Amino acid sequence: MKGFRFFISFFFFSITTQLMAESNHAGLPAKEALQRLVEGNLRFVQGKSIRPNQTVERIKEVSKKQNPFATIVGCSDSRVPNEIVFDQGLGDLFILRTAGQVSTYASWGSIEFSVAVLGVNLIVVLGHSSCGAVGAACKADEVPGHIIALTNAIKPAAEKAKHLEGDFLDNAVKTNVALQVVSLRKLDPIISKYYNKGQLQIVGAVYDLETGKVNFLTEEFITSITK
Repeated sequence: MKGFRFFISFFFFSITTQLMAESNHAGLPAKEALQRLVEGNLRFVQGKSIRPNQTVERIKEVSKKQNPFATIVGCSDSRVPNEIVFDQGLGDLFILRTAGQVSTYASWGSIEFSVAVLGVNLIVVLGHSSCGAVGAACKADEVPGHIIALTNAIKPAAEKAKHLEGDFLDNAVKTNVALQVVSLRKLDPIISKYYNKGQLQIVGAVYDLETGKVNFLTEEFITSITK
């Protein structure tokens, strides 16, 4: 049994090492990637979307290889289609979406893949106003089925938000994003390594359903929430 456990551990260690070796992290620098998202969202809000990289030629181009410049960890809400709100196209964004942007093992593995293999240097945790999953976590009501796994993951943010001035739900949405950002920054063994070396930037943002604008959280807010 010990020999089998050693084999499994060595196997997964070898796979992890190989994945990290395959990436030279020559992707778009985080600062430029963030600016591209900001500019794309501005075009979207102003009704001037250019809808890049959505041609037949682009389909053929990315069929051979993907090279996304950012990873978006967002909510499943149908009103927040990431490529549209950031005015991007095929192969531009590596996207994971769950209600309340709650991450678990499969999500973490996918995020690690985008960084270690695809060379992504920017991760954006994207929440949105009036989030139903966050709203449910703010209430004491029972929820059916596996939905409870989502609300339980968000409840720590709801508890912290109770002590903030302003709208409870709005604060809970921002707090949830902030906690998720910090959680990813500490995620071992891959994400924390890249982040601590300064090779990876992880930021938080909230999409406004009424205006279409993406507002990025300040580092001061994230720090104050996660003390």
